[in-house]
Amino acid sequence: MIRVLVVLALALVLAPLPAAALMLQLADGDRREALRLGERSITNDTFDGEWRVVGGTGESLVVMSPFHRLVLASRNAAFKNDALKPGDIDRVVKQDANRLVMWVNLKGGSEEFARYYAPRLLAGSREIKAVFVQNERTAIRQEDGRFLARCIYGFPIQNLTGRDRLALVVADADGRDVTRFTIDLAGMR
Repeated sequence: MIRVLVVLALALVLAPLPAAALMLQLADGDRREALRLGERSITNDTFDGEWRVVGGTGESLVVMSPFHRLVLASRNAAFKNDALKPGDIDRVVKQDANRLVMWVNLKGGSEEFARYYAPRLLAGSREIKAVFVQNERTAIRQEDGRFLARCIYGFPIQNLTGRDRLALVVADADGRDVTRFTIDLAGMR
């Protein structure tokens, strides 16, 4: 009997953990974990690396999942020696309910290069149109002479699982693809 218990205990300890997945909806335990992570993150500048994707040309994006948004709110409150109130937590979680939001930094050759960009999300053979697009109209000149535009894109989550491997493709006004990011939701919370 003891041997069976030892074998079962070892099996539980050595069993692989379930794969992570982007949390599209937060349960109470997920909320507590996000708040705890945000509070602890004030001493760690690279705490949000799991939500960042960097392209080869220096362009980048941040996936603003509900979990990540709550981590950031908790982090900001902790910097002020404060804690989020229950109403604040609910507001943050509901802010982008039913949308997967991406903050995207794009580079181009003129101040208005990103003004008419059109993003789309590819999930296998499915193409998902953005329900929210905010392209920066006047990009900021960088030291290298190029311009940096900060754009925000929101996509519906109805057909996403949180474990999907996606591609964010951004096209110019003529429909030509100008940049592409590969996003693995299974590696994010």
